[in-house]
Amino acid sequence: MSATPSQVVDQFLGAVTGASIPECSVWAQDAVLDATVPNWRFRVVGPDAIRAEYRGWFADPGELDELERHPVPGGEVVRYLLRCTEDGVPHVAHHVHVLEIGDGLVRRDTVVCGGRWPQSLQDEMAEAQAAADAAVDAS
Repeated sequence: MSATPSQVVDQFLGAVTGASIPECSVWAQDAVLDATVPNWRFRVVGPDAIRAEYRGWFADPGELDELERHPVPGGEVVRYLLRCTEDGVPHVAHHVHVLEIGDGLVRRDTVVCGGRWPQSLQDEMAEAQAAADAAVDAS
Protein backbone atom coordinates (compact mmCIF):
# COMPACT_ATOMS: atom_id res chain seq x y z
CA MET A 1 0.00 0.00 0.00
CA SER A 2 1.39 3.41 -0.95
CA ALA A 3 1.81 6.26 1.50
CA THR A 4 -0.90 8.89 1.77
CA PRO A 5 -0.10 12.43 0.59
CA SER A 6 0.04 13.54 4.23
CA GLN A 7 2.58 10.81 5.06
CA VAL A 8 4.70 11.77 2.05
CA VAL A 9 4.73 15.41 3.15
CA ASP A 10 5.58 14.31 6.72
CA GLN A 11 8.62 12.46 5.33
CA PHE A 12 9.68 15.43 3.22
CA LEU A 13 9.37 17.91 6.09
CA GLY A 14 11.26 15.52 8.36
CA ALA A 15 14.11 15.48 5.85
CA VAL A 16 14.01 19.30 5.63
CA THR A 17 14.26 19.80 9.39
CA GLY A 18 16.61 16.88 9.94
CA ALA A 19 19.08 17.86 7.21
CA SER A 20 18.57 14.35 5.81
CA ILE A 21 17.63 15.11 2.19
CA PRO A 22 20.26 12.67 0.83
CA GLU A 23 18.37 9.80 2.50
CA CYS A 24 14.90 11.04 1.53
CA SER A 25 13.07 8.86 -0.98
CA VAL A 26 9.76 10.65 -1.56
CA TRP A 27 10.25 11.55 -5.24
CA ALA A 28 9.03 9.62 -8.27
CA GLN A 29 11.59 8.78 -10.97
CA ASP A 30 10.18 11.49 -13.24
CA ALA A 31 9.49 14.02 -10.46
CA VAL A 32 9.90 17.68 -11.36
CA LEU A 33 11.19 20.43 -9.10
CA ASP A 34 10.04 23.81 -10.47
CA ALA A 35 11.71 26.42 -8.26
CA THR A 36 11.35 30.17 -8.13
CA VAL A 37 14.09 31.79 -6.06
CA PRO A 38 15.14 35.45 -5.78
CA ASN A 39 15.68 36.74 -9.32
CA TRP A 40 15.67 33.26 -10.89
CA ARG A 41 13.55 30.27 -11.90
CA PHE A 42 14.77 26.80 -12.79
CA ARG A 43 13.64 23.21 -13.16
CA VAL A 44 15.30 19.88 -12.43
CA VAL A 45 13.94 16.40 -13.07
CA GLY A 46 14.39 13.17 -11.14
CA PRO A 47 15.07 12.30 -7.51
CA ASP A 48 18.86 12.53 -7.79
CA ALA A 49 18.72 16.04 -9.28
CA ILE A 50 16.14 17.15 -6.70
CA ARG A 51 18.19 15.76 -3.82
CA ALA A 52 21.31 17.46 -5.21
CA GLU A 53 19.51 20.82 -5.28
CA TYR A 54 17.80 20.46 -1.92
CA ARG A 55 20.98 19.19 -0.26
CA GLY A 56 22.25 22.78 -0.37
CA TRP A 57 18.95 24.34 0.68
CA PHE A 58 18.47 22.07 3.68
CA ALA A 59 22.06 21.32 4.72
CA ASP A 60 21.58 22.29 8.36
CA PRO A 61 19.05 20.95 10.88
CA GLY A 62 16.26 23.40 11.50
CA GLU A 63 12.81 24.12 12.83
CA LEU A 64 9.62 25.07 11.03
CA ASP A 65 7.72 28.14 12.22
CA GLU A 66 4.46 29.41 10.78
CA LEU A 67 3.83 25.94 9.32
CA GLU A 68 0.64 25.68 7.29
CA ARG A 69 -0.46 22.54 5.49
CA HIS A 70 -3.43 22.59 3.15
CA PRO A 71 -4.54 19.30 1.56
CA VAL A 72 -5.68 19.71 -2.03
CA PRO A 73 -6.85 17.09 -4.52
CA GLY A 74 -3.76 15.12 -5.52
CA GLY A 75 -1.39 16.68 -3.02
CA GLU A 76 -0.76 19.39 -0.49
CA VAL A 77 0.24 23.05 -0.29
CA VAL A 78 2.79 23.72 2.45
CA ARG A 79 4.03 27.08 3.73
CA TYR A 80 6.63 27.60 6.43
CA LEU A 81 9.43 29.70 7.79
CA LEU A 82 12.54 27.52 8.22
CA ARG A 83 14.91 28.51 11.02
CA CYS A 84 18.42 27.07 11.02
CA THR A 85 21.97 27.97 11.93
CA GLU A 86 24.52 28.09 9.14
CA ASP A 87 28.20 28.48 10.08
CA GLY A 88 27.13 29.74 13.51
CA VAL A 89 24.79 32.41 12.10
CA PRO A 90 21.00 32.12 12.54
CA HIS A 91 19.13 32.14 9.22
CA VAL A 92 15.50 31.94 8.14
CA ALA A 93 13.91 31.09 4.80
CA HIS A 94 10.29 31.44 3.70
CA HIS A 95 9.01 28.69 1.38
CA VAL A 96 5.74 27.67 -0.24
CA HIS A 97 5.57 24.21 -1.83
CA VAL A 98 2.75 23.02 -4.07
CA LEU A 99 3.27 19.26 -3.94
CA GLU A 100 1.56 17.00 -6.45
CA ILE A 101 1.54 13.46 -5.08
CA GLY A 102 0.54 10.21 -6.74
CA ASP A 103 1.10 6.56 -5.87
CA GLY A 104 2.74 7.60 -2.61
CA LEU A 105 5.43 9.76 -4.25
CA VAL A 106 5.99 13.41 -5.09
CA ARG A 107 5.40 13.88 -8.81
CA ARG A 108 5.95 17.65 -8.86
CA ASP A 109 7.16 20.22 -6.34
CA THR A 110 6.51 23.80 -7.37
CA VAL A 111 8.36 25.85 -4.76
CA VAL A 112 8.68 29.58 -4.20
CA CYS A 113 11.56 30.64 -1.96
CA GLY A 114 12.08 34.17 -0.71
CA GLY A 115 15.76 33.52 -0.06
CA ARG A 116 17.78 32.73 3.04
CA TRP A 117 18.17 35.63 5.43
CA PRO A 118 21.03 35.89 7.95
CA GLN A 119 20.42 37.43 11.38
CA SER A 120 21.63 40.88 10.26
CA LEU A 121 18.99 41.01 7.52
CA GLN A 122 16.33 39.67 9.89
CA ASP A 123 17.15 42.54 12.27
CA GLU A 124 16.87 45.06 9.44
CA MET A 125 13.49 43.62 8.38
CA ALA A 126 12.23 43.75 11.98
CA GLU A 127 13.21 47.43 12.24
CA ALA A 128 11.44 48.21 8.97
CA GLN A 129 8.33 46.35 10.13
CA ALA A 130 8.32 48.18 13.47
CA ALA A 131 8.54 51.52 11.65
CA ALA A 132 5.69 50.54 9.32
CA ASP A 133 3.58 49.39 12.28
CA ALA A 134 4.28 52.66 14.12
CA ALA A 135 3.22 54.66 11.07
CA VAL A 136 -0.06 52.74 10.88
CA ASP A 137 -0.67 53.23 14.62
CA ALA A 138 0.00 56.96 14.30
CA SER A 139 -2.56 57.42 11.52
